[in-house]
Amino acid sequence: MQSPDRPAPAAPRIVVRRALPTAPADRGTASPFVAEVGRQNLEPSRRMLYVGPEPAGDRVAAALRVDAGDPVLARRKLLIANEVPARIATSYLRADLFQATRLAEPGFVQPSLQAAIAELGYRFGRAVETLIARAATPTEAATLELGAGEWVVEVLRASYSDQDQPIHVLETVCAGSRHVFEITQPAGADEF
Repeated sequence: MQSPDRPAPAAPRIVVRRALPTAPADRGTASPFVAEVGRQNLEPSRRMLYVGPEPAGDRVAAALRVDAGDPVLARRKLLIANEVPARIATSYLRADLFQATRLAEPGFVQPSLQAAIAELGYRFGRAVETLIARAATPTEAATLELGAGEWVVEVLRASYSDQDQPIHVLETVCAGSRHVFEITQPAGADEF
């Protein structure tokens, strides 16, 4: 029940459905976001915000098995649906493995980041995904055009090679009110 002295929250400008885990059909595409959002009758677009070194935060450092503050390669993009900012997605890669490769070059990697990692001899073995809801940082609030007090949902996916070497961490910061997270289970299990 809404408090009489507090206005009702405004309806979100868009609502994007995000599958957890990413649907297998989308994983092999150049942009899983573009494929996923396109099926929802929304117009997807994306813009690269930054490619270069930056210090690893605590959670990224732990996932990549480096020390907090160590330089890592960051690839940050803004994902947009119907001209509304929906997510900030940042790929973090170990600088010692990928700094001197085409993954450090500006722009989008073709055909996909995962394919480029595989071309360098790394085979994906497993991933660990964590999800938290938190207050947006001032930069996130401005980039995602969030309203006052609007929270974000952060999904952190750490990917490891078949030799258990950390090779890719994807941090996706989603505008909380603009997303519905659909959870699927492997092998057709349908009990939750």
